[in-house]
Amino acid sequence: MQQVAPLAVGDDVVVGPSGYDDVGAVRSGVLGKVTLHTVDFFPPVVDDAFAYGAIAAANSLSDIYASGGVPSVVLNLAGFPKDWGADVLEQVFAGAVQVVKQSGAKWVGGHSVQSAEPMYGFACFGECDESDLITNAGAEVGDLLFLTKPLGAGSITTSVKRDVADQQHVDAAVAGMMRLNDTAARAMKAAEVKAATDITGFGLIGHAFNIARASNVELRFSASAIPLYDGALDLAKQGVISGASSRGRDVYGPDATIHSDVPEELTDICFDAETSGGLLVCVHRGKVDAFRESLGEHDLFAQIGEVVAGGSRVSLV
Repeated sequence: MQQVAPLAVGDDVVVGPSGYDDVGAVRSGVLGKVTLHTVDFFPPVVDDAFAYGAIAAANSLSDIYASGGVPSVVLNLAGFPKDWGADVLEQVFAGAVQVVKQSGAKWVGGHSVQSAEPMYGFACFGECDESDLITNAGAEVGDLLFLTKPLGAGSITTSVKRDVADQQHVDAAVAGMMRLNDTAARAMKAAEVKAATDITGFGLIGHAFNIARASNVELRFSASAIPLYDGALDLAKQGVISGASSRGRDVYGPDATIHSDVPEELTDICFDAETSGGLLVCVHRGKVDAFRESLGEHDLFAQIGEVVAGGSRVSLV
């Protein structure tokens, strides 16, 4: 992306590929407004076609919410194998329709191709006031760190692939992945949050590092405070963890300090990719009550750490 960064120039580009954010932001023709642009798609993480479509939609929309925006328009991106029947495709689209309707965005079209491996997702567009734009660069020393969904979806979905899943645990994780981050986004606005990200493909530590290096601070997490989906830790103890965990450790490990007392299986989960995860939010200490009071009934209010002085690092203690 750094090769295309020179193309994203001009006073109207507020957030481009040269930073560490998951959206692009461009000043619109309306004074004080910015438009938000993001895209995401991935192969199935669950067996149920309806859930796959719903999770793909929620995951794609998440970056708009993490940036403090409201989604306005979506376009679907689909690659499906030749042998997928019409009934399967209808279920994928039905799941996506349900979530897009919940978001209030307009689904105006998309593009599909035949693909050996199924892939599905959306290009999403939104808007917000420029003064309300939330980026990775706004974290300040003293901010408290909150997470609005549990971690461990990677272990749960991997257990399905390995045929060792507990269906109750799968159902709970799927429900979490299908849920939008809309109410958490409204809580961020109420608390005047300036820095946040959603926890998806880079995992907790990877996304936290993007905030750390963009804001030139250290994000320090308390391992015992990190919420997990039921069953995720036991699965990780058994080695049921996705391949993204080791890749995350390779990429972000040099910039992370892991205390020796932190269990290895929890560290694996913190490096692992999440799908349609929650928001990692940096909240000013004086705004914590406003944040808590504005969260939705299904959002977690989990304080998992704080922002401290330091040079672009993540620590797990």
